[in-house]
Amino acid sequence: MDERLTQLVQEAQLLVSKGVLSSQTPVLIQLVDEILRSRPIGRALPGQLLSGVYQEIFDLARERLFDVIVDALSRYNSARESVRDWAIALQSRVLKQVLNDTQLKQLALEAQRYLPQTAERQHALTQLVTAIKLSGCLARPHRATFTPSFYDLLYDEAVNRTLTYICCAIDKYDPERGDKKFMNWVNFRLERVMIDCRHEFSDRETVELPNLNDLEHLAQPEESESPVQLLRDYIEQDAEQVFQQTHIRNRPDANFRMIALDRFDDKSWEDISVRLGIKIPTLSSFFQRCCQKFAPKFQEHLFS
Repeated sequence: MDERLTQLVQEAQLLVSKGVLSSQTPVLIQLVDEILRSRPIGRALPGQLLSGVYQEIFDLARERLFDVIVDALSRYNSARESVRDWAIALQSRVLKQVLNDTQLKQLALEAQRYLPQTAERQHALTQLVTAIKLSGCLARPHRATFTPSFYDLLYDEAVNRTLTYICCAIDKYDPERGDKKFMNWVNFRLERVMIDCRHEFSDRETVELPNLNDLEHLAQPEESESPVQLLRDYIEQDAEQVFQQTHIRNRPDANFRMIALDRFDDKSWEDISVRLGIKIPTLSSFFQRCCQKFAPKFQEHLFS
C-alpha cells in the first residue's frame, strides 16, 4: 500500500504545485480510491456487493474526500509524517465528518434485519460500533465529577460496556423513541453505565493514574531500604526478563519494565504518552493490569 500511495501522492502534489489538479484528474481519482480502500466502515460483507447504507457511507466519504484532498496535499510534508499516517488521518477525518445520526441509525436498523449469530448481523454490528467510535457523537457525561485522569479510565470502561450492550441488545432499539435519534438511545445508556461504574469504583474516585509508590502497601519489611527502592531495583534488574517481555500488543518498546522505571523517575503520563505515541488511558490501563498481575512477585520479593 505504501509504495503505491507514495507514488500517487507525489504525482498529485506535482499537479497541485502546477495548479492543474481537478476532481476529474485520473491520478486524483486513483488517490482518493486508494485512501478509502482501507476504510473501516462503509464496507460490504466479504463476497457481497456494496449496497444500502454501506454504499451511502462510502459515497459520502468519497465525495467529501474530493472536497478536501487538494488542500490536504498542499499541506502534506513527507519529512514530518509518513504517507500511511497521513492517509489514515485524512480517512478518519473525512469519515467523522460524514457520519451523523442518520447513518448510525441506518446501520442499527441494518443489524436488526438479520437473525442473531449470523454473519450478516455480526458484520452490521461491527460496522455500527466502529462508526459510533469514529463519529465523535458519543457524549461525555459527568465529566466535571472526577479528576481528568480518573475520568478517562472510567469513561473508557463505560464506553466498552455500552458498546457491548448495544451489540447484545440491538433488537431493543426503537427508532421511534428518543426523538427518533439513534445516539440518544446510545448516550442515555452510556450515562447510566457511567453511574454504575462510579458506584462500582466509588472508593477510587480520587485516585490518580497508577504509580508504583502505591505498591508499598503490599509489604512493609524491616530493612532500612525503602520498599519503593527495593521494588525499583527488582524491576530494573528483571532477572527473568518477564517485565520487559510483558508489553502492549505489537509494541515491545512499550513494556512494563520501561514504563515502571519511567514512573519511578517521576516522569508524567503525558511525557510517556508523547514519547511512545500511545494514549494515556491505554498506558495506564496496561500498567494497572501489570501491577495486579505481578503483585505476588512484588510481595514475594519484599518479604524474601
